Amino acid sequence: MRNKYSQEMKTISLKLDESIFGETEKILALMKKPRNRYINEAIENYNKLQKRMILETKLKMESELVKKDSLAVLKEFEEIGYAD
Repeated sequence: MRNKYSQEMKTISLKLDESIFGETEKILALMKKPRNRYINEAIENYNKLQKRMILETKLKMESELVKKDSLAVLKEFEEIGYAD
């Protein structure tokens, strides 16, 4: 049975700030988790966050467009009501 981590892996070279590396190493020692797994999970979580932020921005833009259309329709209905 394959889990989500048993797929083909890509090798990358990664340069980290010394402070980030040191903090990560301390955390890894406490967690007893492989560095590779930790970095994969961190990137996976960051990707989820970025997708949510992109969706939020898109929804705000679309909401603004709908708001403008709704106000225009409301104004038309008000004008029709006053014409009677």
